[in-house]
Order: sequence, then C-alpha cells, then structure tokens
Amino acid sequence: MDFVDYYKTLGVAKNASTEDIKKAYRKLARKYHPDVNPNDKEANKKFQQINEANEVLSDAEKRKKYDQYGENWKHADQYEQQRQQQRQQGQGGFGGFGDFGGGDYTYSSGDEGGFSDFFESLFGGTRGGRRSQAKYRGQDYNAELNLSLTDASTTHKQTITINGKNVRITIPAGVENGQQIKLKGYGSPGANGGPNGDLIITFVIKNDTNLKREGNNLYKDEDLDLYTAVLGGEKTIDTLSGKIKLKVAAETQNGTKVRLKGKGFPVYKKEGQFGDLYVTWNIKLPTNLTEKQKELFTELSKLSS
Repeated sequence: MDFVDYYKTLGVAKNASTEDIKKAYRKLARKYHPDVNPNDKEANKKFQQINEANEVLSDAEKRKKYDQYGENWKHADQYEQQRQQQRQQGQGGFGGFGDFGGGDYTYSSGDEGGFSDFFESLFGGTRGGRRSQAKYRGQDYNAELNLSLTDASTTHKQTITINGKNVRITIPAGVENGQQIKLKGYGSPGANGGPNGDLIITFVIKNDTNLKREGNNLYKDEDLDLYTAVLGGEKTIDTLSGKIKLKVAAETQNGTKVRLKGKGFPVYKKEGQFGDLYVTWNIKLPTNLTEKQKELFTELSKLSS
C-alpha cells in the first residue's frame, strides 16, 4: 500500500501547530469542494485526501501515532502489544526479540521503506518453519455527500467517485443533515491480506424549499388575504408531494396553525410513513385601498361599534 504523506497533502510542516493545520485544511477544502468543482474527478479525489489528512493530523492521539509509525500508524496499538508480549517471552527464556536493541523506531519522511521492513521482520518472521504474517484492516475513508432537501425526501440512486472508481449507492428517503452511513469494504486496502477499511459518508443537506424541517415534521408560513380569512374559502399551497387545496375556515385568526397529517417528511427506512406538515396562516391586510373600499370599511367599523 502506497504511503500518503498527510503533511504534504495539507502543505504544512511536520511541526505545524493545530491552528496551522486547521487553516490549511479550510483553505484547501474550499478550493477542492465538490460544489466548487462539479464533475471533476481529480478535485473530488483531492478533497477526499484532504479530509483524510485532516482527520488524522487534527487529532492529537492519531497524529502522535502517525508521526511515530508512518503508514502503519493504524496498527500502533497492535505493534506495542505484540512488542510487549515478545519482550516478556524474551525475559521468560524463550529468546528472540528481547528489547529490539533498546530503542523505539521513529518514522521519518526520509526513510525508504525502512519502517515497513522493520514491521515485516517483526510480524512476518518464521516460527517452526512456517511463515506467519499479521493481517491488518485498512483505514476508513470519510466523504461528504451534498443533497437538497427535495432529493433527501425520495429514495434514489446516486454515483460517487472513490479513488477513481464509481460507486453506485441507494440513498433511502428521510436521511438527515449530518447523518452518516457506512459502506463496508470501500476504504483503504488492508495489509497482508487483511480486510479493506470502510467508506463513511456524511450527508450535508441544503434546504431548497420554503419549508422548515424538524425531524420528520415540516413547517411553513402561508400568506392569506383578509377576505378569505374573514369569509372562509380555499387556498392552494405547495407541499413536498405537490400542490394541494386547503380549506380555510371563516374568521380565521392571524397565526392560526393547521396540521396536515402525513404531508411531512418521509420516515427514514420506513416505507409509507411520513411526518406531518404544519401551516401557519399569516393574514395580509389590503393596501392601496380605493375610496369605495375605504367607505365600505368605514361602514363595517360603524356596524361593529
């Protein structure tokens, strides 16, 4: 598996501060974001590499392991455990590795395979004439997938590009902003025949409607003219499933809420189940009245008093 230099990916020095890494990531993320580079496979690939590098270098513990073990940082805990076991075996009279010369091997970007060779000698040695190599799971990949609220309201298929390969996935209706799904085996290849890592997709949903979503329920404000509010009637409104005619009761007050059952957002992975739509009437007073209209309102005022 080819080694990826995360510092080089973000364009920062190895001694860069957390703030330097954050600034570099934000700058590159804006430049290579899929929204800025639609249908650009190279930019998409670069964006994924930037996210991967930031995930490691912005985490103090992961960065420490990466600095020490390089491309094998994911297996640092296993290495230390194996090293401890072999040290104990050496102290118990089994011989072999002992304390590996009394020092730790620290990764350097100038090494040419040295650490990998050392790792192989540690885990891939012979025992009883039979070669044994430890298998390691590959690293997970992280990616963002942008959807509109309208797209998220229907089950549909979408193709994403991972490391130059097109992956067709089905997105269930009802996904939420920030929700993650895992595609098993679509991450980095494993080492020594180990399983591949996974691809973790985070949904970023942008609202392209005049509806407000809260869970599975939708909310909207709808203007209503004074005459319909007073006398009653009908008003055509837009919903996610199309236009509907809604009856308006006579003498409807400003701020009145109407619940439309089952006209909300689809429930995730529950076919045929939907939240509700809540409509709030916003009564609009007439403007630019004619003299005749003013006279009529004056008469109404006198009748009311």
